[in-house]
Amino acid sequence: MADYLVKSIIDDGNFRAYAVDATGVVAEAQRRHDTWSASSAALGRTLTATLLLSTSMMKGQESMTVKVQGDGPAKGIVVDADAHGHVKGYIVEPHVHLPLNDQGHIDVSGAVGKAGALSVTKNLGLDKPYTGQVGLVSGEIGDDFTYYLAQSEQIPSAVGVSVFVENDNSIGVAGGFMIQVLPGASDAAITELETKLKEMPLVSQLLRDGKTPEDMLNDLFGADRVKILEKVPVAFQCDCSKEKFATDLASLPDKDINEMIAEDHGAEAVCRFCGNKYAFSEADLNDILASKNA
Repeated sequence: MADYLVKSIIDDGNFRAYAVDATGVVAEAQRRHDTWSASSAALGRTLTATLLLSTSMMKGQESMTVKVQGDGPAKGIVVDADAHGHVKGYIVEPHVHLPLNDQGHIDVSGAVGKAGALSVTKNLGLDKPYTGQVGLVSGEIGDDFTYYLAQSEQIPSAVGVSVFVENDNSIGVAGGFMIQVLPGASDAAITELETKLKEMPLVSQLLRDGKTPEDMLNDLFGADRVKILEKVPVAFQCDCSKEKFATDLASLPDKDINEMIAEDHGAEAVCRFCGNKYAFSEADLNDILASKNA
């Protein structure tokens, strides 16, 4: 089944809850960037968490950019997403493989690092985008998004994201959930949720067991309490094009473009987000020069 995200409200009015199966999204990112296990898990968790955040906060043509910059060998992660379940992203160092951590899981914190920052830039169609930033709390990604929501958005939340990487570096499953505490939620309801979250298996284990996003929420709250509001297809999708790169090339000084023509007899542009390559011949570059100087 294609990847999708569900949005729900818990009928007692205490929580808003989201869950997503992002297996195909993360598998596509792994294929495009040839990521190794620790990089796959770090990038996959960030893609998944950004999907949860963007589909809950963005609307219409709004979008967001998430950057995770830590002191680990992965160096940094950049993810873009919109309100409609489209996401793209890359990790600066895709070839990070580390020994398993003390819990026997992929060492995402070791790859990302514990010192650094998580920033979220919202493109709301205004004159300037808005950016909120917090320090990393663990480098495990889910904890860091939880901290961001509490500090920058003042929304008490729980974010859980998980990626299972096969021995050949392919993606087995990937997914996550986000629970937001609504104003007026009772202390008893919050305490009960905290207990259930501590007992909850990893999302990757639930997905490997055949659970759906709806099942995750039903297991947490009880099927009779979960009201599904919307089901959103999600996908790795990049909007790069040769035309966009041509515009970028046109912004370069004429001297640089002439050097590409004389020395390289053309140019190749590579999209950081998806790895697509675009070739520009001498004729293409001459056309760009002619257009910008017309």
